[in-house]
Amino acid sequence: MTTQDQAVQSYAPGEHPDLPAPMLTSGPLFWIKENLFSSWLNVVLTVLTMLLLWAVIPPLLSWAFVDSVFTAADRNECRELGSGACWAFISERFTFFIYAFYPAGERWRVNLAFILMILALVPLLYDKTPYRKYGLIYACFFPVLAYWLLLGGFGLKEVETHTFGGVMLNLVIGVTGIACSLPIGILLALGRQSNMPVVRMLCVVFIEFFRGVPLITILFVASTMLSYFLPPGSEFDLLLRVLIMVTLFSAAYMAEVVRGGLQAIPKGQYEASDSMGLKYWQSMRLIVLPQALKISIPGIVNTFIGLFKDTTLVLIIGLLDLLGLGRSALADSKWNGLSTEIYMSVAIFFFICCFGMSRYSLYLERKLETGHAR
Repeated sequence: MTTQDQAVQSYAPGEHPDLPAPMLTSGPLFWIKENLFSSWLNVVLTVLTMLLLWAVIPPLLSWAFVDSVFTAADRNECRELGSGACWAFISERFTFFIYAFYPAGERWRVNLAFILMILALVPLLYDKTPYRKYGLIYACFFPVLAYWLLLGGFGLKEVETHTFGGVMLNLVIGVTGIACSLPIGILLALGRQSNMPVVRMLCVVFIEFFRGVPLITILFVASTMLSYFLPPGSEFDLLLRVLIMVTLFSAAYMAEVVRGGLQAIPKGQYEASDSMGLKYWQSMRLIVLPQALKISIPGIVNTFIGLFKDTTLVLIIGLLDLLGLGRSALADSKWNGLSTEIYMSVAIFFFICCFGMSRYSLYLERKLETGHAR
């Protein structure tokens, strides 16, 4: 039977076979036509973009990979072996950039704490995790376990916090700030909308103070001025002070993000919870907060990303995070002049972490989408 005969053949209702879509109405060619060449302006912008990428990407790839050097004794040998990037500097100090001054014989504790952190995050981030109930219980106890592993005691050798640095320090400050600032920010947002004047005023003063002062100033207060308010002879660990100040600073911004979500909830939701006889905290936990947090997901993740990037500011008060270690390593005469490689490596690390958070935010938004009309 010819193609023409198939086309004129009659079929019973509902039995006609599906035919392929017309050309340029679906698939990659349709996407290219609609997004890159749909108008003369898009055509011009597409051509200019392609020329720009052609001018930038090949030299960058050549510098970063083709002509780069991964093994060398010093900067001069790098220049003799290749004209591109000298990644030998990063390779030689990779372990130092991860653990900083943490005792070499105890670094297994850092590795174990990182693995246990991943295991604690999985049940928190994915609700289809097997045995999630037990995973959530474990996640609640993980901070205590991580504290014991990193600082020691009870059978483990004690390690001072001044040995913390590099990627390890960025993760400690970032994860602690993110984990603690969200619940504190929620309480502050609820307190700012409270009907009790004293509670509302205290929350407003706290939020506006921390939002009105730069984080660098707060870190300076934590590192220097805070000791003036303590009894003579008392010691307050610098890293602990930084963790407290970073958490409070982020919580103030988080409170405003959550408050925006609370204000977006229709008044009828509050009235519905009252009509069901729910008390205040029951209403917030079961009806209002889940909707407010769903609305606030982009703002919450944006605050998390900003907090994680701000962990580099601890360099100002003498804590050597990844960026601080990189800058200090450049003082070595063997590797002097390789600032491009250092800053690019730091940028890649932060991009991977922040991009991962943003992608999870998109995943969560799609998952919680309820199909409202746009």
